[in-house]
Amino acid sequence: MRWKRLTGQSITGLLIAGMVSVGLLPVAASAAEATDLARGKPVVASGSHGGFPAANANDGKVNSYWESNGLPADLTVKLGADADLESVVVKLNPDPIWGSRTQDIQVLGRTQDGTAFTSLRARAGYAFNPSGNQNTVTIPVDGRVADLQLKFFTNTGAPGGQIAEVQVLGTAAPNPDLTVSALSWSPSSPSETDDITVKGTVRNAGSAASPATTVNVSLGGVVVGSAPVGPLAAGASAPVSVEVGKRPQGSYTVSALVDPTDTVVESDNTNNSRTTASPLVIGQSPGPDLEVRSISSSPANPAVGAAVTFTVAVHNRGTSAVSAGTVTRLTVGSTTLNGTTPAIAAGATANVTVGGSWTAASGGATLTATADATNQVTETSETNNTFARSIVVGRGAAVPYTELEAENATYQGTLLKSDAERTFGHTNFATESSGRESVRLNATGEFVEFTSTAPSNSVVVRNSIPDAPGGGGREATISLYANGQFVRKIDLSSKHSWLYGNTDSPEGLTNTPGGDARRLFDESHALLTQTYPAGTKFRLQRDASDNASFYIIDLIDLEQVAAPSSQPSGCVSITTYGAVANDGIDDTAAIQRAVTANQTGQIDCVWIPAGQWRQEQKILTDDPLDRGQWNQVGIRDVTIRGAGMWHSQLYTLTPPHEAGGINHPHEGNFGFDIDENTQISDIAIFGSGTIRGGDGNHEGGVALNGRFGKDTKISNVWIEHANVGVWAGRDFDNIQELWNPGDGVEFTGMRIRNTYADGINFANGTRNSTVYNSSFRNTGDDALAVWSSKYVKDQSVDIGHDNSFRNNTIQLPWRANGIAIYGGYGNKIENNLISDTMNYPAIMLATDHDPLPFSGQTLIANNGLYRTGGAFWNEDQEFGAITLFPQNLPIPGVTIRDTDIIDSTYDGIQFKTGGGVMQDVKIENVRIDKSNNGSGILAMGGARGNATLTNVTITDSRDGHVLIEPGSQFTVSGAPNGARAER
Repeated sequence: MRWKRLTGQSITGLLIAGMVSVGLLPVAASAAEATDLARGKPVVASGSHGGFPAANANDGKVNSYWESNGLPADLTVKLGADADLESVVVKLNPDPIWGSRTQDIQVLGRTQDGTAFTSLRARAGYAFNPSGNQNTVTIPVDGRVADLQLKFFTNTGAPGGQIAEVQVLGTAAPNPDLTVSALSWSPSSPSETDDITVKGTVRNAGSAASPATTVNVSLGGVVVGSAPVGPLAAGASAPVSVEVGKRPQGSYTVSALVDPTDTVVESDNTNNSRTTASPLVIGQSPGPDLEVRSISSSPANPAVGAAVTFTVAVHNRGTSAVSAGTVTRLTVGSTTLNGTTPAIAAGATANVTVGGSWTAASGGATLTATADATNQVTETSETNNTFARSIVVGRGAAVPYTELEAENATYQGTLLKSDAERTFGHTNFATESSGRESVRLNATGEFVEFTSTAPSNSVVVRNSIPDAPGGGGREATISLYANGQFVRKIDLSSKHSWLYGNTDSPEGLTNTPGGDARRLFDESHALLTQTYPAGTKFRLQRDASDNASFYIIDLIDLEQVAAPSSQPSGCVSITTYGAVANDGIDDTAAIQRAVTANQTGQIDCVWIPAGQWRQEQKILTDDPLDRGQWNQVGIRDVTIRGAGMWHSQLYTLTPPHEAGGINHPHEGNFGFDIDENTQISDIAIFGSGTIRGGDGNHEGGVALNGRFGKDTKISNVWIEHANVGVWAGRDFDNIQELWNPGDGVEFTGMRIRNTYADGINFANGTRNSTVYNSSFRNTGDDALAVWSSKYVKDQSVDIGHDNSFRNNTIQLPWRANGIAIYGGYGNKIENNLISDTMNYPAIMLATDHDPLPFSGQTLIANNGLYRTGGAFWNEDQEFGAITLFPQNLPIPGVTIRDTDIIDSTYDGIQFKTGGGVMQDVKIENVRIDKSNNGSGILAMGGARGNATLTNVTITDSRDGHVLIEPGSQFTVSGAPNGARAER
């Protein structure tokens, strides 16, 4: 019979019902002596249909398969290095459900030094028959290649090419193989005042000479130095020595990685790293050593304008006492306060009251305390005297970094400024810039120079460089200088930016160049090797070796990043389960084993040490019932802690649609699936997304998703390059017996950047939950949202209610809103700063997306909205800074108070035409200034309802204070500054 395409669930069901599942079959005797070079190697395809990704083609299972999304199509196996081939084996599932078919296939190859594919076997028809050749075809080939490609032209059994398993049989060609051995250090038992040198041996164990490369040395998972490695003949070895300087007291794993940038083609690329069996133990040196343990403020949560005083806890971790009289200094904003420190015995702590006070400023600030600020004491370590934390005041998040705009810096380049309507989507760099201005560097020597206002040892650069001619992005560098001295190259990339097409259809955008572009900016970050004091001039300069055709610099963030946190008592490291930092090899299995051990009570907590940890599958709970093609059972009763978001970083290299994920491709192959009672803190999750859904529905995945349930708390997590940062909630029909909506979920200190859709979305009945003191930049949909969707167990009970978005900073959403509420009751939007939305409001209440109705009260209070609103939907709809849109249901009980709406692109507050009524809207103590292309307050012609104004000030609006369009059934009581509503 001719096989018809079945879903993964259907095939699984048939197999469970009694169909035979057959494993890999032996190949012909002539090929049996050769090695299957394809097993475990990356596989990519020109396209994939539905849930049948390329990774299925070499996963060792014939009951999973790849299918292309049309013909012709190709599938490429990346062997990693040249090999001499004998044959290619192509298999389909031999189960009779797969009827006979013929596929026209051509075999091509490309050497490790080549750029183009050449034909190894001409196009021919190959018959697959489950009762004849057991659906296995062997194609003889002869050639030396590193990439093997199968090109499919026809398939009589399906509309796309199909492979259940591909084997590439052959032997490795001569190539180098670099290894590291004999790691040691001197002195052998150092103290924290000793300069340490790590030594090792690099050997070329391969069969061909190796070119020059480098070796990186890491302590505790952090790269601390590198050394050159010269060319090595086959079998030759060379000693290496890396000076890593002084290190604090503690125990450190020591590892070395040769060829860290993977520039040498090797016969085996998995054995380049070495970790010592015993750690490097650094002892404490005799003498005093002061460090700041904490900063307390009074009042703890001050109002804007309040006088705030501070107490600093200074600890002497040294072995001898410190006399009285040292200076403990605290800086906050432009204020510097000093205190006199009493004598502190070895091991003791003193609480130092610093003199004077600070006047609390809106948005908060970073508090930085320094022990022995005038260097009176000779300490065993002079690097641990500083401690920083945030204080939240008024509006916005108290972020630990200082943001500096390029247009306010010193520069030699071209200032870019947006047009009056801040037009978006037509390759408009200035519109997508913070403050709607940025600086373009075209020529060698041009620069932007920022003067720091606080100590800093890290930098984030928001930038744009060109796309590659064929799409997919490119890499380039820009040179960083501090006070005129070269510091390092900053690596920039356009891989995650440059989308083409119509933003009205976000799933229709493409990575393929053509026509207008948007999402032009991305960010690069670097942790520097030293702290630079306030007043340092940081220059980003285009040097001769920086070869992008242009650079656009929007802003930088400067931050004093604390040293990695120590492993908490009771936590067990993922290295215990086999994870290795910075080696580029997938650590998913080790992370999953650690999480499972925590979930089953074997350990109390999972520790992710400092380092780069590759994760290519989402962490979840094994589903014992194997319900469906995808596992959508999250983790519960788990605690995961890291050494800090700058230090403990999970990353993925494989796009979700190519990962063969155990979790649905929509949810991605990275991050965590959470069901209940999960705490995650102080890590980063960097995805591999490049698109929201275009180019074959290739979505970018979700970093944190699941049911979330009760007692889940997420803090200080950095998420970047995901489709969605956090999606809290699952549909009720997704495993009904596990239904468990988010209740009391808390997010604090989040840093979400450069997504293709939402930042954090509270969906599916999430209630009593909070996002607090978090920052969002460049989200591709709502940065924050409550979506009271109907996909719940009981629509009369499971309503999104009493959620709160407080003290968050939201910048540059490139599609949709800063904050949106879709239905529900008791939800609050308070104390947020929102700026520079591309095409939608800063804040929107709406009944589109078919939510459950609004009821009760919705509060919008004490927010600052700057340069927000925009045009969308064919650029025909102009949205205000705050928009109420009752598309098909009423929006009652709204209060907007104590809010500043400044420099809006269109209207300040907008009541939009829709089928529902906006009843009894209260607008109190609101200031609206400079509605550039609209009114202070607008009621559209089809708007219905009423609003009351109390103490509302409107100035400098192009179309007047309050405009009620003809035909509107909306009324406004009260008038700003004595003005009357206009019709």
